Amino acid sequence: MRVKRDSGRTQVLDSIRNSGPIARIEIAEATGFSPATVTAITAEFLQAGLIVEMPLESPAPVEQKQGQARRGRPRVLLRLNGAAHVVAGLNVAHRSICVQLTDFAGSDIAEFEMPLAQPCMAADTLGHMILMAVAQSCDRAGIPIQSLSAIGVGIAGQINTETGFVHWSPSLKARNVALGPQLQAIAPCPVFIGNDANLVAKAEHLFGKAQGIDDFLVVTIEHGVGLGIVLGGRLYSGLRGCGAELGHIKVEFDGAPCQCGQRGCLEAYVGEYAILRAAQAENDAYDDVQQVFAAADAGDAAARKVLARARHMLATGIASLLNIFDPQLIILAGTRSTIAHLYDDALHKDITGMAVKVDAPLPPIEPHHWAGALWAKGAAAYAIEGVAQLTIRDLAQSPV
Repeated sequence: MRVKRDSGRTQVLDSIRNSGPIARIEIAEATGFSPATVTAITAEFLQAGLIVEMPLESPAPVEQKQGQARRGRPRVLLRLNGAAHVVAGLNVAHRSICVQLTDFAGSDIAEFEMPLAQPCMAADTLGHMILMAVAQSCDRAGIPIQSLSAIGVGIAGQINTETGFVHWSPSLKARNVALGPQLQAIAPCPVFIGNDANLVAKAEHLFGKAQGIDDFLVVTIEHGVGLGIVLGGRLYSGLRGCGAELGHIKVEFDGAPCQCGQRGCLEAYVGEYAILRAAQAENDAYDDVQQVFAAADAGDAAARKVLARARHMLATGIASLLNIFDPQLIILAGTRSTIAHLYDDALHKDITGMAVKVDAPLPPIEPHHWAGALWAKGAAAYAIEGVAQLTIRDLAQSPV
């Protein structure tokens, strides 16, 4: 069976990545390719160093021939070769840059967090901060930065992943910035940049609650609100990289101002900055959102009112997602304190009241408290995929 060379190789490598140690015949069954095609592709991967063989100790079942018993050939499994590459994944958050170094198989090598003096800056400044964080993480791990095979960067905003062009990000002072090319000009290796919520979804698919699930959504709630969409096992981000912007759907006409420049966005009620702003309108003594959460826990009526409104707005957004996608699973990802104060029975009640009524239970909605390092690991997974695609592109120059 002949397949398109680059897509065929990608499917085979994805099968090995997603299944762990796997036999060639199982890859053929999973992809629908012929055993000969799988053998040819995996031979290229072995030569390129992307995968390694793992012979099993026990041989294949005994075969009978003319009354004589003989042993079959040992079954050989394939897995990713972790030693093939080292990559860095970064999450650019509101107050820090978190870095995760991993090998090609996704195993953790080191993690590092560098605080940011300011949450929003010029593109060239942010680029140098990103490279500084990578360099410091490599120094701490004893790894030369020149030995990195790729850098994956997750950042909030509307990003064209193909070009690295950032239409808008709360981390950047200017709109329409070619951040990817600017980073590539100063980095020692290929750079892959993507929306942070998308990369959290990628991490959930590979390492988290969505393993083995091909249709799910991840709603991220921290400083802002994001959405990662995985359909048929693939991320969906839209034609311009501007899709899945749950935080910027309108929930109130001419409502509260959003950091994107518009009004009435979901994020303008649910994001941490929005919760703090609303609480300060009730009581200007609050300095940060954690104080609002603590006040609500202590029974403060104003803080509870603010959180109740944020919870209702979040339910509106999630119910809309259920009505549009009807996914297998929705994950609420973010800091422990924020998710804990929004995820409760009242949220579920509001969602149930607004979702389309059918004679079937709603898909599960589950919280997942992500530390910054795990957000960065999604970016590292993105970098691993980028390295693999560069290798596959080179291999595709010769026929299978």
